Amino acid sequence: MARTRRAVVIGGGIGGLTAAVALHQDGLRVTVLERAASLRPIGAAISLSPNALRALDVIGLGDEIRGLAAWQGDGGLRTPGGRWLSRSSAEAAAARFGGPLVLLHRATLIDRLSERLPPDAVRTAADAMLADPGDHDRPARVRTTDGEWEADLVVAADGIHSAVRRTLFPDHPGTVYSGFTTWRVVIPLPGVEFASHETWGRGRIWGTHPLKGGRAYAYAAAVAPAGGHAADERAELLHRYGDWHDPIPAVLAAARPEDVLRHDVHHIAAPLPAYHRGRVALLGDAAHAMPPNLGQGGNQAIEDAVVLAHHSRDLAAYTAARQPRASAVARQAVRVARLNLMTSRAGTAARDAALLALSRAAPGLFLRGFDGIADWRPPQPPYASARTRTGER
Repeated sequence: MARTRRAVVIGGGIGGLTAAVALHQDGLRVTVLERAASLRPIGAAISLSPNALRALDVIGLGDEIRGLAAWQGDGGLRTPGGRWLSRSSAEAAAARFGGPLVLLHRATLIDRLSERLPPDAVRTAADAMLADPGDHDRPARVRTTDGEWEADLVVAADGIHSAVRRTLFPDHPGTVYSGFTTWRVVIPLPGVEFASHETWGRGRIWGTHPLKGGRAYAYAAAVAPAGGHAADERAELLHRYGDWHDPIPAVLAAARPEDVLRHDVHHIAAPLPAYHRGRVALLGDAAHAMPPNLGQGGNQAIEDAVVLAHHSRDLAAYTAARQPRASAVARQAVRVARLNLMTSRAGTAARDAALLALSRAAPGLFLRGFDGIADWRPPQPPYASARTRTGER
């Protein structure tokens, strides 16, 4: 009888858990080591585009997530005064990319992923370090305070400040500060109707999107020195965005200071030489941390996970499949961040005028930015229903 292969996943976030589920379904014995005391993420939402939903189809979860999430409706880009620069159509997006864009709380996705693993597969409060990446002739070794694990495959999903990445590639410069900070909030907003939007100002942006159950997800970003924090982040948002168009004032009025999360943004500017070494594969932010301006960080981690499961016996093939694509998406995210967070008054005016003119000449302009991203398909057959594959409700 053939020996069951063992995989150890370092990190219990969305990418790590998706990889764990995919590898478990492929017959590997999987253990997830998460350093936090629980899998529950800090309160924020995640936007899942059709490429990530198709990856979730591979593990049989796509339709369930489509059913739990809010399907994003018509929306677009606006100015702080409320003028529409570019409009997008949910129907056109689903037709162009073969499915909808959806939004749900990260905790919901984490719960659904963890439910598909054996009860003993996830170990929390487990601070793990890579002791040996292994090679063709010996297993990899992962060390925790409780002992050591040997594995045929180690998945490093330990985030933007990945210790495994530093171990594998000690000469790599790591992450750089992207030049801006972000705020996120998920709050009840009953009775307030609004279209999904992202609003571009000068050195600042804001986005508001409806969630199910009368809640709203809002995010903001602003050019700022690294390491800055306010005593009251809600008051900071009110100062920066309080005079912007509806529904932004309503969101700020409903939010409490403790509802607001703030994080500086870092990304990997110099691509890694590979996404693997020995028996270890890097995944998600550990491999290709990118600014959030395309909304693709989590989506690319989910893609990584199902492709890694497909190539779990050949990590060079995993790198070959993922590195060009993820690097290209990361570069595009950096370009978009520079565009929507430009600080020059003249540059901002020229940008807005160009967006308005181009959107009038080509109404599908906003969607074209996701060509080659949202239309990606996994190497494995999907298992979504015919109805949700085509984006029908």
